[in-house]
Amino acid sequence: MKKDLSKIARQKKIKYFLVSFVDLFGIQRAKLVPARAISEMQKTGAGFGGFATYLDLDYDAPDMFAVPDPDSLTQLPWQQEVGWLAADLVINDKPMDQCPRVMLKQQISKLKESGYYMYTGVECEFFLITEDGKEIYDSRDTASKPCYDVSALMRRYDVLKEISEAMIHLGWAPYQSDHEDANGQFEMNWDYSDCLTTADRHVFFKFMVKSIAENHGLRATFMPKPFENLTGNGCHAHVSVWTKNKKRNIFLNHKDELGLSRQGYNFIGGIMKSVDEFSAWLTPTVNSFERLNARMTDSGSTYSPTAITYSGNNRTHMIRIPDKGRFEFRVADGAVNPYLLQASLAAMGINGMEKNIWPGKRIDVNMYTEGKNLEDIKKLPNSLESSLRLLTDGKLPKKVFGEKIINSYEKLKKREISEYQKSNYASRADWARQNVIDC
Repeated sequence: MKKDLSKIARQKKIKYFLVSFVDLFGIQRAKLVPARAISEMQKTGAGFGGFATYLDLDYDAPDMFAVPDPDSLTQLPWQQEVGWLAADLVINDKPMDQCPRVMLKQQISKLKESGYYMYTGVECEFFLITEDGKEIYDSRDTASKPCYDVSALMRRYDVLKEISEAMIHLGWAPYQSDHEDANGQFEMNWDYSDCLTTADRHVFFKFMVKSIAENHGLRATFMPKPFENLTGNGCHAHVSVWTKNKKRNIFLNHKDELGLSRQGYNFIGGIMKSVDEFSAWLTPTVNSFERLNARMTDSGSTYSPTAITYSGNNRTHMIRIPDKGRFEFRVADGAVNPYLLQASLAAMGINGMEKNIWPGKRIDVNMYTEGKNLEDIKKLPNSLESSLRLLTDGKLPKKVFGEKIINSYEKLKKREISEYQKSNYASRADWARQNVIDC
């Protein structure tokens, strides 16, 4: 039996529900539904005109309906009478193929066929900036090496405390917050979970951070590279695969030097084989490539990979293995669609395990200083245009998600590229500040 949202509303004194979905660009959309109407919405979904969002639908397309998932119900910690719900899109009574949450659930089902479940955690970086988006909010945060700066951290204690206590209240088990490598930049971490729950929480986290920041007179942005001279916003993902109910981590091998099993290495091998084909989903905006192609920042490091390599506990690589039984994927940035991040990782990893793809010998050098001396190292694409070509030409994206979805994404993203090229802004960062700062 599904949870009865109408009954829960009475029990928890919820007056309104935000029935929410994200489009292909990761933009969160929602309708505010009074509790009196949620019973019907739970059955049929809230209606939306898809043409008004970043989905490839024409004006004459029928309404799509966002059917809420009761298991995702999250009361807004800062506004308890409102309940947030992640939803799956349905059109003509069928799951909508362009719905990112549906796309992820398809990959979860594929893993489940083998009795496996992907567990992930994400590290979401964000800036606290002025209302106009032109500079960081804290004028005293000027250190050339600001990472972990205690004073800059504690000057934002009020905001970080409220966000952290909200996550504690929600049962996410947050375990640390820190000032990151850029002035005005922060990161907050919470416990890993199954990949669908993590994706839902990722979506809600961005909404929550922006909302709480606004309540404190600040503005939060997850934009990949808001300031040319500062480190950009990454979104690193930690990945492991387990059998049902987390009984066994199939990536764990205590006899291996790095603590990873053959299946774990195959999963990494699948990513290394196809990550360039999915880069348009993982680094999805014109501004993303300001982060990936950045010259040295004020702090001395970009923290962004440019080559398709893996290593042990070495942050200069695309994939690092920091601990036994898991790895960290370091490509995605703050603009990434939370569901497409997880769906991409699952699709690449499944392919790697099914085809027994070996990632090759790990590389242990400092890629920022010695990477240029390595031969035959495959590079990540250096522009949104080139990443889109790899997506549309790639075999795995089309095989897994279908040519129609891939072509739709390309069509929508080419509009973004065209808008940027027609603009008079001096840089992608300036253009993005005006157009995608709230991504």
